[in-house]
Amino acid sequence: MDQGFQKLERSLIDVIKEEQAKLGYQKEKIQLYYPLSSLNHFFSTQDSEEEMAGRLKEMPESIKGKLGEVAVSHKNDRFCFHIPEEGSVYVHEHTQPDEFIKALIQLIPDHDCTIERIRELFDKYWAKVEFTKMDSDEFDYLIRFLDKEDDPYYYCFKDEGCHFIYHRFLPEDYQEFGF
Repeated sequence: MDQGFQKLERSLIDVIKEEQAKLGYQKEKIQLYYPLSSLNHFFSTQDSEEEMAGRLKEMPESIKGKLGEVAVSHKNDRFCFHIPEEGSVYVHEHTQPDEFIKALIQLIPDHDCTIERIRELFDKYWAKVEFTKMDSDEFDYLIRFLDKEDDPYYYCFKDEGCHFIYHRFLPEDYQEFGF
C-alpha cells in the first residue's frame, strides 16, 4: 500500500480511538474531517481539491478490510471521510486502546488539572518528552514525545482558567500552522 494511504489509515484509526476514549464505544457511522493541506502532507503532494478527490476515490483493499467502504466527499478544501459502522467495530475489536489518550482524557476535565500534572502524565508514558511554553494566542503549551514511533503527535494545551483544552497535530500540520 502507498505510504500516503498508510499514513491516512493510521490517522483515521487514531482519531477513532481518541473518539472512543472520549465518548465510549458505539457501533456507529463516523464522519472525520481533514483539510486538504493535511491530506497533502500524508501523500507528500501539492494536489488541488479535485486531484485529491480523484486520489481518494478508490480506497486500498487494506483500508476497506479494516474500516469498510469508506466514502470521501469534500466541500472546497475540507474533506469528509464517511466511515461505516464496521470501521468503529474494527477499531474497538482489533486494535489496542491508547492508554495514554485514555489517561489524558480523564485528566483534562478535572478541575485540579494543572500543566504540571499533564507533564507528569507524559513523563509516565515515555522517557523523552519535549515541553515548550508557547507564545501563541491559541495555545499555551506544546508537549510531545520524542522518538516515539507510535505517537508522533504534537499536543497543544490551552489553560482556560478553570480547565485545560488540548488539540493534537501531526508534525507537518503543526509546522504549517506556525504556532
